[in-house]
Amino acid sequence: MDHRDRLILALSALVRAEREVKSAWEDAIAANEISPAIIEAVGNDPRRLIDQDDIELAEAFVAPSRMEAPRPRAA
Repeated sequence: MDHRDRLILALSALVRAEREVKSAWEDAIAANEISPAIIEAVGNDPRRLIDQDDIELAEAFVAPSRMEAPRPRAA
């Protein structure tokens, strides 16, 4: 498994996790289990989901694959 394959697996795991979190939030809100103040605080959180450190880490992760020779295309 090369770096690109590992990156794809990691990104798909992140997408799955985001979907699970979204579903849990929707269920909790529908059941009135989260106060409006908490919902507002989370919605107003100034932190980004992905920041520059995350981008640099991802670029460093795939950097070795950029140095590999291009793969021949299948005919």
